[in-house]
Amino acid sequence: MENLLLWGALAFPQFDPVALEIGPLAIRWYALAYIVGLVGAWLYCRHLITLSPAGLTREAIDDFLLWATLGVVLGGRLGYVLFYQPAYYAQHPLEIFFLWQGGMAFHGGLLGVILAIVLFERKRGLAFMSLTDIVACATPIGLFLGRIANFINGELYGRPSDVPWAVVFPGAGPEPRHPSQLYQAGLEGLVLFLLLFVMVRAGALKCRGLMSGSFLAGYGLARIIGELFRAPDPHLGFLAGGLTMGQLLSLPMLLAGAALILWARRNSRMGQAS
Repeated sequence: MENLLLWGALAFPQFDPVALEIGPLAIRWYALAYIVGLVGAWLYCRHLITLSPAGLTREAIDDFLLWATLGVVLGGRLGYVLFYQPAYYAQHPLEIFFLWQGGMAFHGGLLGVILAIVLFERKRGLAFMSLTDIVACATPIGLFLGRIANFINGELYGRPSDVPWAVVFPGAGPEPRHPSQLYQAGLEGLVLFLLLFVMVRAGALKCRGLMSGSFLAGYGLARIIGELFRAPDPHLGFLAGGLTMGQLLSLPMLLAGAALILWARRNSRMGQAS
């Protein structure tokens, strides 16, 4: 069986881990994905405010970029520490600050951005959830780029498979595996972005909370599906019910998103009736 798997496997392309060098400064693919993702999301948000009734200004979006960056980085790192390796970092607390060693969690980054939005809205005197729908629409840009960077780095690879496009990843043994990073880039990034884009074009930004709920539910579902092909974290393995940590963390997102969609639609109908 192993020989058959190897016969149909694709060789993993040898990428240089450093995407860009400027003198002594070396920027890796994952860092570049964060930078380009944040800038791309910022530019898209500046466009979306022209379609939103929330009354946001481009200056507000410009100011929020720093808040969003801090939310993504700090929340993502703390999320990884608490959700994925709490015992290790309890014994090595200083390594929490070693961001160059890797280790970021989307669900932690999401909570960090939500907290940043709440604090920013309070500081600027903005209405609650005035930013969330805008930010939700732009988030898949960074998700897509992040998953592509995962593939380039040969990390977070998939489960063993005999599909014709299976890849032998360095450091993952001789077995061909699903390139699950690309599946997730397609689902969490491209498909989700297009879905939200179509909703925006249909005027969904006028229904406060609808885009936020759709993002939460859409990402939760996409992540649960993607994790069916992704190898579980080696230090965690499969958890309750044969689920992975990513699936367990995404289930509340899916439920919260569905509840927010119902709330948004109900409020929209009540507003139209009044």
